[in-house]
Amino acid sequence: MHGGLQAPGIPFRATWRRSVNLFRSFLVEQTDPDRFYGDLAADSAAQVDSWHPLSGSLMLDVGGGPGFFADAFEARGATYVSLDADAGEMRLHGRQPGPRTVQGSGTALPFPDGSFDVVYSSNVLEHVADPWAMADEMVRVARVGGTVVCSYTLWWGPWGGHETAPWHLLGGQHAARRYERKHRRQPKNVFGESLFPITATAGVRWARGRQDAEILEIVPRYLPGVLSWVSRVPVVREVACWNLVIVLRRRGGRGDR
Repeated sequence: MHGGLQAPGIPFRATWRRSVNLFRSFLVEQTDPDRFYGDLAADSAAQVDSWHPLSGSLMLDVGGGPGFFADAFEARGATYVSLDADAGEMRLHGRQPGPRTVQGSGTALPFPDGSFDVVYSSNVLEHVADPWAMADEMVRVARVGGTVVCSYTLWWGPWGGHETAPWHLLGGQHAARRYERKHRRQPKNVFGESLFPITATAGVRWARGRQDAEILEIVPRYLPGVLSWVSRVPVVREVACWNLVIVLRRRGGRGDR
């Protein structure tokens, strides 16, 4: 784990140092994926642990991919279940699926209502044609009192187009065509097929509209805590937040236990 990022037993703090170190890790995503995903996983587990104690919790990671996050969450005491729709993603970078890995759709989770203490998703919603259907499913499978954490990359932010950024700001199709001309291959994330424009405003509207969950936090995922206010400013947040995290606590309803 890279210096300055979160380790088990150390309380989560959204400091400037943490933001700088995460940015340095982002720069080596392609050349050193073990470092990038390891740092991101350790930071993510610490952040989730600050909202819901992971020790003894049964958690679901929707879109868990190759399982880089499993070690970090399990190091904090969680029983980690991963779901991904793509078998290829589960074996990315030569990794093998863990023992509690399920293949299935994020918009139709194959689990009963109220199955998990923590339901988590990192950088997946922007890859789903109907992201809020997936978010609805995440709330459905959370237990009463459980925590739902949705984190996603904002389209109008600097990384919204993923590998086609920053040209996505001129249009997703334009950016994809430019990438293909330059690299002689399609981008991994194809606009309109596996990458979709998603906004902070849509996420805030979805969270506020839930009658079965209360909002704990809506904050920028990677920015230091002193800049958390930008998530409350329409328009500005679409660009400045880069990545938004929405944290909900599941409320009880009629028939819930």
